[in-house]
Amino acid sequence: MSSLQLPSAPGSQLFKQGYQTYQSEDGAVNRNIAACREIASMVRTSIGPCGRNKIVINHLQKVFLTSDAATILRELDVIHPAAKLLVMASQQQQVEMGDATNLVIILAGELLNQAEGLLRIGLHTADIIQGYELAQKYALEVLPELVVDQVGDLRAKAELVKAIRPAIAAKQYGNEDLLADLVADAVLEVMPTNPASFNVDNVRVVKIMGSSLAASTVVKGMVINREVEGVVKKIGKSKVGVYTCPIDISQTDNKGTVLLHNAKEMLDFTKGEEAQLEEMVKGLADTGMRVIIAGQQVGDLAKNYLDRYGILVLRVPSKFELRRLCRVVGATPLARLGPPMPEEMGTIDVVETVEIGGDRVTVFRQEQEKTRTSTVIVRGATQNYLDDIERAIDDGVSVVKALAKDARLVAGAGAAEIKLQQRIVDYADKTPGILQHAIKKFGEAFEAVPRVLADNAGLDATEVLGRLYASPSLTAGIDVDDESGTGTGVLDVKEHAIFDALSAKAWAIKLATDTVNTILSVDQIVMAKRAGGPQMPKQNLPGNWDEDD
Repeated sequence: MSSLQLPSAPGSQLFKQGYQTYQSEDGAVNRNIAACREIASMVRTSIGPCGRNKIVINHLQKVFLTSDAATILRELDVIHPAAKLLVMASQQQQVEMGDATNLVIILAGELLNQAEGLLRIGLHTADIIQGYELAQKYALEVLPELVVDQVGDLRAKAELVKAIRPAIAAKQYGNEDLLADLVADAVLEVMPTNPASFNVDNVRVVKIMGSSLAASTVVKGMVINREVEGVVKKIGKSKVGVYTCPIDISQTDNKGTVLLHNAKEMLDFTKGEEAQLEEMVKGLADTGMRVIIAGQQVGDLAKNYLDRYGILVLRVPSKFELRRLCRVVGATPLARLGPPMPEEMGTIDVVETVEIGGDRVTVFRQEQEKTRTSTVIVRGATQNYLDDIERAIDDGVSVVKALAKDARLVAGAGAAEIKLQQRIVDYADKTPGILQHAIKKFGEAFEAVPRVLADNAGLDATEVLGRLYASPSLTAGIDVDDESGTGTGVLDVKEHAIFDALSAKAWAIKLATDTVNTILSVDQIVMAKRAGGPQMPKQNLPGNWDEDD
């Protein structure tokens, strides 16, 4: 006679007590979909030119005010494993293209939403994944057919502005003309002979509070938000040395004791040190060097001698800024203090300290035809506003990098998504078998983008989408503020120059689909017991019971 055994929890012999497990029967897939839907709904209201900003306070209590999905999700510190995949996808889009991060999140959220409906009617996750893979492949094949324009010459300012303007308008609607102009000027200053080797790091942004955005300018060269150390404030064309060590008498680690018998010995002791330092500074001046960039502190005695020999010295504590300055002047950073070799020194046309809105900054300007770095000086009322402008400028510069790889442009304002939706749904109707359901839902997910754009602009989404579907034109997009004057909520995007880079759109579709397929292929979540022992109970007292106040 067999004894009755009580069923034990799966894996109870394998893991520590306190672990958690969710299997597909417990709705592991549905839990993941719900978490990702929450993330998507969070950034949903931030997409498009009428998207609203979010105030995000991160774990260090720093305040971010932005509508950029990658920044919002990075600072929110998401811990759900499935939602984290979505965050990583948006960050990858930011790294790769610098634009369309919101599109990745919205599209992935909608694809998961559609997958939930398919699971409910009995489709297996394997069928959904296979259908999504087929649909993604077809979408990427169809996308080049939706090209409506392309950037002919990356050295022509009008062509650059055409592509940069829509990317900036999505973040800074109303300021896009001014900012696109500034970005185009800054990019053209540093555009290499082969545009494919354009480096986004060559366009810098310096934020100075005060005045208004209209007072922003582009400087040919690099601007450091610091003042020079000595009394020499301006130097013309000269040689530059870069040192990562302190500009001072070398201090040894071990301490020594010196016995002095009288005042004369004491005077002679300090004189020897002074003579040594003067000799060193004279050696630097003899090489023709008139500008020194120091990575560490500059001693008071050293400042005195540097001023006497007419050498300008600037301290740059950031190693990243120091590296960029080396690139601008063409110098090699030296770890020892002493006269450098001729090839280790760089050259600069003008170094000067100027005052901008109460802040004193140092400008390294190359007067020649091409400079290695250009800087956009941004003015504005608050620090958060300046940070958001900087993000918009970064997006604009990243678009140029994307265009250097692929200059083709598709219609913006939701026009490309509507046409993709129609093409994919038609493709689904021609596909036999059970996969057509998944392909159809993949196509329908694209409708979320124009719907959200219309909702954020305060339009009747259903009515506007009906007009877009009815239009045979490839360039019929959403009119967020009735620019066409027709009151229909629809405009010709080519007329108003609203374009998206084809490569950014293709990357967004790839990343969103791959992330969704990864999330759908998860059928079990096993969470180990949290480390750190029992958690201290939260009390409603002003402080904890063991705090020494």
